[in-house]
Amino acid sequence: MKAVVIREHGGVEKLLFEDAPRPECEPGGAVVRVKACALNHLDLWVRNGLTKRAFPFPLIPGCDVAGVVEEVGAGVDAWKPGAEVVIAPGLSCGSCAHCKAGDDNLCPSYAILGAWANGGCAEYVSVPAANLFLKPGRLSFEEAAAVPLVFLTAWQMLVTRARVRPDEDVLVHAAGSGVSSAAVQIAKLHGARVFVTAGSKEKIQKAKELGADEGVNYRTHDFTEEIMRLTDKRGVDVVVDHVGGEVFSKSLACLVKGGRIVTCGATSGYDISFNAALVFYKCVSVLGSTMGRRAHYFDILEHVEAGRLEPVVGRVLALEEVRRAHELLESREIFGKIVLRVSSP
Repeated sequence: MKAVVIREHGGVEKLLFEDAPRPECEPGGAVVRVKACALNHLDLWVRNGLTKRAFPFPLIPGCDVAGVVEEVGAGVDAWKPGAEVVIAPGLSCGSCAHCKAGDDNLCPSYAILGAWANGGCAEYVSVPAANLFLKPGRLSFEEAAAVPLVFLTAWQMLVTRARVRPDEDVLVHAAGSGVSSAAVQIAKLHGARVFVTAGSKEKIQKAKELGADEGVNYRTHDFTEEIMRLTDKRGVDVVVDHVGGEVFSKSLACLVKGGRIVTCGATSGYDISFNAALVFYKCVSVLGSTMGRRAHYFDILEHVEAGRLEPVVGRVLALEEVRRAHELLESREIFGKIVLRVSSP
């Protein structure tokens, strides 16, 4: 099969489009013929390297996959060849206490497709059958591939960790990203008023089309001052952050007493310094979040099928254009997800 393969860290030239062995179908698993694979910031980390985390090279990247079941392994009765599916990218042991409690994202051996196991930037991918979910019929394969990681991450952040409630105020940073475009919709779905930050008026407008109530251009305004102005000096109840760095510390000043800041990453840097008094005096909760329960997909995909949540596709490219796709992702020029269309044989 044709696949994107990474053999060592580096620039986009390390993304090799070449022949690779077609994966075998394991007992309890399935082989999926990939139709589309969406990119995430995780793909940049896999290519560039992460401190203290090693990746099993050579590796086929890509964790957000939509496709058609090609083959099922022994013991799989729920799926048949020809089924159109999306793949949950989180891989877990299925037998530890966390997995049995439904918290599979807390599994000690938790891994993500395309980072610690061969992913979907290929014509075929092999996954456990438990990771298959029926593709919403109203979506194209490209749209469906834009759902799994970002909607699961945003759902876990807002619903499970921050426990967002109706009539609360939520601030979502970097509105043009996949996670943030999902977070805006999920916050509105749960009855919140939503504020966003973005680097252009065009991105703010697109966020408003998804349901955001107000937006702040962080390139031209201090977002802390603007949020306090927009909320009549009250502040917000919840901050959704995956930027880190100075954004995290400034976000604490935007929170009401008893507010919550939930983070799933730090694209601008892991080292954060902040005034601790803002945490203990205001009784602020700092919440970490990684991926989410696989079971959340039942709720997420139900809302997607009903049109209450919409995947946002910013650009579609061919699989062999993966280097250009990475460049666009790094440039932060695109609002929403960048999706690779896979031309299967």
